[in-house]
Amino acid sequence: MAFRLSNNLVGILNFLTFLLSIPILGGGIWLKTHSNQATECEKFLQDPLIAIGVFLLLVSLAGLIGACCRVTWLLWIYLFVMFILILLLFCFTIFAFVVTNKGAGETVSGRGYKEYRLGDYSNWLQKRVNSTKNWNKIRSCLVDSKVCQSLEEKTETYQQFYQDNLSPIQSGCCKPPSECNFVYVSPTQWTKNGTTTSYSNPDCNTWDNNNSTLCYDCQSCKAGVVANLKSDWKKVAVLNIIFLVFIVIVYSVGCCAFRNNRRDNSYGGWKGGYP
Repeated sequence: MAFRLSNNLVGILNFLTFLLSIPILGGGIWLKTHSNQATECEKFLQDPLIAIGVFLLLVSLAGLIGACCRVTWLLWIYLFVMFILILLLFCFTIFAFVVTNKGAGETVSGRGYKEYRLGDYSNWLQKRVNSTKNWNKIRSCLVDSKVCQSLEEKTETYQQFYQDNLSPIQSGCCKPPSECNFVYVSPTQWTKNGTTTSYSNPDCNTWDNNNSTLCYDCQSCKAGVVANLKSDWKKVAVLNIIFLVFIVIVYSVGCCAFRNNRRDNSYGGWKGGYP
């Protein structure tokens, strides 16, 4: 009875994981075969999707065959991979909370949105976005995804715009910082003050009204991306904790199935030797 319960449960869970791996792997292959039409963001997802799909496929097959067909060595490999996965998830969850613990948006007087400074966030995140190679990819994604398009299409007075609740990326990438004191024309069109020749904030010089430029190269844009990443990582970390509990339960059931396999094999060998 114990053998049936633990082994069947492992088999069912891995069969579901096997089914899940198929669309993930298929999505990665589809993106790979349509790479000529893909944006930079979509190209970035190709290899990770394929890798995750292959990983889930192989691990689920090892667990499925090992549990249902009583192949002990396959089940051992499955449990070893699961143990490594538990360690990695635990480490990533701790790392995510530590890295995202620092930094927050600054409230601007008379504004419905916050503004963001890159220096307020962890050094690790700063280094990631300050890397030219990384930022070129991120910038391309921002342009391709048209994060500022919703603002470009608005016809608001400056009083209405100042009350908008902008996302961190919109606040950092789609408009100049408030301290630049530019004259408002539209949400993505601003006129530089002719009496000001130098600015303490370099983002003021970086700003351009061209829709493909705007403030995508500003430090405030990088800060907005990091603020958005921080929010997403905290959500992922919470989900990781739930997933980690689930994986530990599956691992425990797998250990029972492994023990039952060995016991069954030993019993089979004893029975074969002593009819």
